[in-house]
Amino acid sequence: MHFSWRVMLACAVLTSAAAGLLAQDDVPRVELHDGAGRLLVHGKPFLIRGGELGNSSAGTAAQADEILPRLARMHINTVLMPVAWEQMEPVEGQFDFSILDHWMDMARQQDQHLVLLWFGSWKNAFSEYAPSWVKADTRRFPREMPAGGQPTEILSPLGGETLRADSRAFAALMRHVRERDSTQQTVLMVQVENEIGFLGVGGRDRSDAANRLFDGAVPAELLQALDARRSKLSPEMAAHFHAAGHTWREVFGNSADEAFMAWQYGRFVQGVAAAGKKEYALPMYANAQLPAPLERAGEYPSGGPHPSVQDVYRAAAPSIDFYAPDIYWPDFESWVERYQAAGNPVFVPEARMDAAAYNGLYVFGEARGFGFSPFGVDGLPTAEDAKAGPSLADVYAMIEDLNDTLLAAQAKNQVRALVLHATSPRPTRTVALDGYLFTATLSRTWPARTLATSDGAMMVMETAPDEFLVAGCGLTVTMARDPDTDSQVAGIASIEQVTRKDGQWVTERRLNGDQSNQGRQLPMDAHAMRVYRVKLYSYLR
Repeated sequence: MHFSWRVMLACAVLTSAAAGLLAQDDVPRVELHDGAGRLLVHGKPFLIRGGELGNSSAGTAAQADEILPRLARMHINTVLMPVAWEQMEPVEGQFDFSILDHWMDMARQQDQHLVLLWFGSWKNAFSEYAPSWVKADTRRFPREMPAGGQPTEILSPLGGETLRADSRAFAALMRHVRERDSTQQTVLMVQVENEIGFLGVGGRDRSDAANRLFDGAVPAELLQALDARRSKLSPEMAAHFHAAGHTWREVFGNSADEAFMAWQYGRFVQGVAAAGKKEYALPMYANAQLPAPLERAGEYPSGGPHPSVQDVYRAAAPSIDFYAPDIYWPDFESWVERYQAAGNPVFVPEARMDAAAYNGLYVFGEARGFGFSPFGVDGLPTAEDAKAGPSLADVYAMIEDLNDTLLAAQAKNQVRALVLHATSPRPTRTVALDGYLFTATLSRTWPARTLATSDGAMMVMETAPDEFLVAGCGLTVTMARDPDTDSQVAGIASIEQVTRKDGQWVTERRLNGDQSNQGRQLPMDAHAMRVYRVKLYSYLR
């Protein structure tokens, strides 16, 4: 019996260990698949129809009771919420997770997920979310110094004690999330810090400690990493990088200040992320506040994970899975393309709300991204109270209906998208798919032919040979054969306005005559998001 008990105990231990391995294998993960970013949850691709809360919207448990149900009614399936270090560890070494626990409970009730935003040492490059016991001790937790010698209230990434304290708190957070949520996987990802970078005159920290490092040798591991990927460096990095140099100025030339700060912030973020991943290996990303036109380093957070210095970050912070842009400037698509070119799956954690209904289609369609999340969603009206025109709720309801079709089209590279504005440089835009060209112009009134809307967007998915779902609004679309494919002529076989009911696409209207410009075009609704099933044919001249 003694032997049998030992065998049973050993089997139980092995079973428990196997279960732990399975649980680790089942952790959400982010990957690139044939150029498309995928978030896998319980092993299946998941699209984040997201929204980021305002900075002060998750500071109490009670806020979850009002905010999350309202966002669920707007078809938001994932909420990006701040977790403030100052609230989680108000007294050093004493942690309080009660607010987060309630948010997780409420999110589960609403069948929603969370992405945690770790507001630790920095938020928008400032340090206002650090605990008071950190802020009050400038010797233990040193501050950055701009040119001119006046210390700031911003924590320095060179502070060893700062890194230890931040890492300890973040590790405690990830351990708690694993213990409470690894089975349910309410929490999908974690953002490590927020919009890091140096703010101040001179573009880099000018403290004595920073100056000594800046005047010294560039770390050999960074030189080797950049030299190994010389052919893949960003254009800005390639233009200034000199592997034979010694100091930061010799190696990076005019971009030395920003490269130096990128390395310091990158090493700090690596320490925090690595400590967290030891506890729970959820996907972790870092976001960036992008430079406005004509801004100088230090006016925007210098050394943040911008495309120009992501090569430095990849060497400094291997525990970060990807980098993501916070896009508030008009050139939305070009910023997405730059992050894609740098090897990132596309996830936009912050964006302007006024263009969200259109830019979301671009992210999920043309960029084949796995998530989009405009900022300040808790301040939006509910769908039933929204003003006329497409809202975020409208586009998310449509994406929810398209979910399975869209995921399949992303995986097969059978989806395209475009956005068009009255202020766009050209009045038309075209995407190509399966030998056809889809050319869009903004909707116009009839017979006056004035613009019916200032904005429009569409996403085109191939569902079968010569058959497409076209989703969006505000455009008139003309279909033609791609001359690079063959010399045939295309025609419209049928256009149906469809909706999703009980898992099936149901025809609401069949468009013909005036509603298809006599069989020549697809005039989309000027103001409401719709899905159209378009069947085409082609023939030789």
